[in-house]
Amino acid sequence: MDKSKSRREFIELSLKAGVALSAVSPALLSCSAPGESKEAATGETSNKLNILILGGTSFLGPHQIASAISRGHAISTFTRGKTMATIHNELFDQVEQLIGDRENDLTALENRKWDVVMDNSGRNVEWTKRSAALLKENCDLYLYTSSTGVYYPYLEDNYKESDEVLLSLPEGVDEDIKFIYDYGIMKANSELAALAEFGSDRTIVVRPTYMIGPADKTNRFIHWPIRLSKGGEIMIPGKETDMVQYMDVRDVAEWMIRLAEDKRSGIFNAVGPKEEQNIHSFVEEASKAFDVKSSFVKIDSHEFLVENRIEYIVPWIMPTGNNQGSARVSNEKAINNGLQFRPLSETVKDTYDWWNSDAISQEQRDEVEQNPNSLLAREQSIIEKWKAL
Repeated sequence: MDKSKSRREFIELSLKAGVALSAVSPALLSCSAPGESKEAATGETSNKLNILILGGTSFLGPHQIASAISRGHAISTFTRGKTMATIHNELFDQVEQLIGDRENDLTALENRKWDVVMDNSGRNVEWTKRSAALLKENCDLYLYTSSTGVYYPYLEDNYKESDEVLLSLPEGVDEDIKFIYDYGIMKANSELAALAEFGSDRTIVVRPTYMIGPADKTNRFIHWPIRLSKGGEIMIPGKETDMVQYMDVRDVAEWMIRLAEDKRSGIFNAVGPKEEQNIHSFVEEASKAFDVKSSFVKIDSHEFLVENRIEYIVPWIMPTGNNQGSARVSNEKAINNGLQFRPLSETVKDTYDWWNSDAISQEQRDEVEQNPNSLLAREQSIIEKWKAL
């Protein structure tokens, strides 16, 4: 297999899901923001909002809809009408579903008022400019779903929301990684487009790291729920110093709704877990989702892993080159503004249950689980090769 081609395919899947190439943050524990109970985070609110979601049927959107409806808000979505949600389908009867195209047809959004716009499908700077310009007089707040990909290349440590980000492509960038730069630059400029129209006091920018959980169509994380459910001898890639970052999509969705309710403007990294975690701790904690007997083989040689075509298994991304600081994004500001984290074992088990539900066809499962080039298929031979060294 062409290693660079495999990596590009992985990144392109990530970008389609609305997240960046970020090996982007450890024992994941349930926690609440200071002074905020779990009931306050999930129960119905007296502050009822009319919310427009640009997108809404892919990964993040259905979870936003579920959270918003549970809290008494009214929802409209704006899509091309081509994607069906694979979770919370029963709720879409309660959603106003507007049809159009962000490229050339915003007619359905004209002369309409909403309290909040949540821009999940901002994959083009011009799309954000046009939608924000159209809606700024009729909406109070614009929430743009960005990405920690704005910090690429990840050459530093402890990335904070105030850090400078790239707004244009540097000279001399290799063509093989240009599209990674392009994604972060697009997101950074889209943030500015939203801010230019709505102003800093009416704009929320949320920069998620890798989002995981039920309804993830990229298949980039599903290795772990599938593999851990089987137990036995399990390979863990990476060194003890290889950190990981990730977010349950539901924690991001629910937090976005609360940010909108509170009109808490600003830029926020949506990064978990709460405390630092390395890849070894992640796998050991995630394995608690299943009542099976497991043991772990820790392969800590980056050179060996590269030789065997293993450079990323989300949330682990080999921290070398431009990715050396990708799991070093600060979540301090987000936690201080109410970001919460559910247990990792819950995320893993719920993802596994969704994967094995009617939402996914057997053909889709077979494409992953029966793929001879996947780590699922190659793991045992890799372990044997490692032990033989």
